[in-house]
Amino acid sequence: MIPTELIYREKLQPWCIVRQLPKMQNIVVARFTRRNDAEEYLSVLRRLLPTAPHKIIFASMLNRGSAR
Repeated sequence: MIPTELIYREKLQPWCIVRQLPKMQNIVVARFTRRNDAEEYLSVLRRLLPTAPHKIIFASMLNRGSAR
């Protein structure tokens, strides 16, 4: 059974960097407490992996199953 509620750690770190995969799939790369930290990490990812699409999302209400 897949839990539908966020675990405690995920509630503390709602800002996610998500890598977009084919067929409308996403994978959470990292989680952060502050948006600024997520933006800084995203800029590093874009330098290291310029062709990989990444986005920042606020996922406090997101189901764990749909974020992965």
